[in-house]
Amino acid sequence: MDRAGEKLKRARERLNLTFRDVEQASQVVAKRRGSDEFALALSRLADIENKGTIPSIYRIYTLCTIYRLDFDEVLHWYGVPREHLAADSMHLGFETTHAFQFPLETRQAVPEHADLELDVNRTTFLSDLMRRWGKLPLGLLNGIDLRQHRYGYIGLEDWSMYPILHPGSLVSIDESCRRIAEAGWTSELDRPIYFLETREGYLCGWCSLAGDRLIVQAHPASQQKPRIFEQQTEIDVVGQVSGVAMLLESRKRRHVRSAAVPAGSPDR
Repeated sequence: MDRAGEKLKRARERLNLTFRDVEQASQVVAKRRGSDEFALALSRLADIENKGTIPSIYRIYTLCTIYRLDFDEVLHWYGVPREHLAADSMHLGFETTHAFQFPLETRQAVPEHADLELDVNRTTFLSDLMRRWGKLPLGLLNGIDLRQHRYGYIGLEDWSMYPILHPGSLVSIDESCRRIAEAGWTSELDRPIYFLETREGYLCGWCSLAGDRLIVQAHPASQQKPRIFEQQTEIDVVGQVSGVAMLLESRKRRHVRSAAVPAGSPDR
């Protein structure tokens, strides 16, 4: 807290402002905002800079306005990482269904397509690319323990696990769950889905073992035949899919629905 006060002091001194200047400027801000909560008295400003007193959110706004500072950066000075709102919220479970109202930058899933160094039509393991992208704003998925989880991207042309996993979905992968489960589920929704690496690339699917062979089964709706691999030489289990972020309406379904609606229809 003392360090935050020192930074605010340096910001004030860079602008050659006295305590009186800041007090008068805060009165202007308070008048514009219609609340005295935004005003700063001389004694309060001195305590903020010299005694580590924490300003209210209103006064942080005023100081940022006067000193031309980024609000989120000043929150960081006081140990409040606003960009982690979504991630921290994922550790709090509530029984009631509810909406997330976090800022757009914490909900963004992946960089724009122009920034991707991958073929978005193919299923891809993202963890290596994340090192080149830097820190991704994977707001909700950041609530997962990154020591055990990695990320994968379901290609736009990969319909193998549709409708459970839609093309374009972002999945989290639990690398601690690499052993193929042979039982323990009651429906296809409970059955573990595995993220796998082959010589040709990556894929997702249900798995079963037959001796030294691993059978990868797609969802029946995909009308794809099971694929059989030599477990030791042709395929590697990256981990089990443990979470997914996806749009409920796929590109193909949007295209089909759009083509089915006549021109001029009120549904168009």
